[in-house]
Amino acid sequence: MKAAIIYVSSTGTTARAAKAMGEILETQGHQVQVQSAVDADPGEVASADLICIGSWVQGWFVVRQHPTATSMQFIDRLGDLSGKQAVVFCTYKLAAGSTLRQMGEPLEAKGAEIVGRFKFRGPDPDGEFAGFAASLG
Repeated sequence: MKAAIIYVSSTGTTARAAKAMGEILETQGHQVQVQSAVDADPGEVASADLICIGSWVQGWFVVRQHPTATSMQFIDRLGDLSGKQAVVFCTYKLAAGSTLRQMGEPLEAKGAEIVGRFKFRGPDPDGEFAGFAASLG
């Protein structure tokens, strides 16, 4: 399976999480490309079998949590995703709020099937993501 992991990172935490996710998927035998949303080509990303998009959580402590504008703009630039599987993920310090829903809805509107929603308090994917990666065909 070809996977594209796209992230928006401010302090490097989300970038490290994305790279760790990529390493986990690679150990399962998948071909993985990890890129910043600033550098990624939406057309190339849309050609992947699994599209993972991540953001750090913005907001005021524990209210009004949301993904970054850059991550949402990248999602907007993606074309038709019919038949594609997608994962949304975020890194956060205090609360993730509705960040994953806010990222997932526009992907679903483009035809993607959301097969995973992951939130990490720091750069290390948890066992739930490792289990998800192991379950992929």
